[in-house]
Amino acid sequence: MAGKSLNRVQLIGNLGKDPEIKYTPQGTPVAKLTIATNERFKDKAGEWQDRTEWHNVVLWQRLAEIAGEYLKKGGKVYIEGRLQTRSWDDKTSGQKKYMTEVVGSDLILLGGRGEGSGGGDFSGSSRGAGASAGGNNFDQRTPEPEHAGAASGPITDEDIPF
Repeated sequence: MAGKSLNRVQLIGNLGKDPEIKYTPQGTPVAKLTIATNERFKDKAGEWQDRTEWHNVVLWQRLAEIAGEYLKKGGKVYIEGRLQTRSWDDKTSGQKKYMTEVVGSDLILLGGRGEGSGGGDFSGSSRGAGASAGGNNFDQRTPEPEHAGAASGPITDEDIPF
């Protein structure tokens, strides 16, 4: 596999605050989000511990508009994208600063109507809007009737470990 590489991130988490929407000088919308993912594990003493990891996410163009319209603090969301690290010089200290963030290409709203999101699939990639729902287990809409007899039912909040 010489020459091939992969930069792909998939997150399911909750928004830490409402999306921050800004526009470039050319008018392109950009959304900044913070998403919390949780991990539950047993420590050496056998006690359950919870660990929260915060992820910075950037969405561009139509995905940014969708985020601004539908995502709210606390809402559950699936984000797919790539990692990108950017750097800048701090104006006060002169030190070089770095930030690694997820540049989102796909977005699925997972929460119910009262949870800050409406439940829809959106894609910012060239694969098209249907690519987000095709074949993954993150889409929590009610299955179509022909799938109702499948052994694995729809994912519920109890199935997700956070």
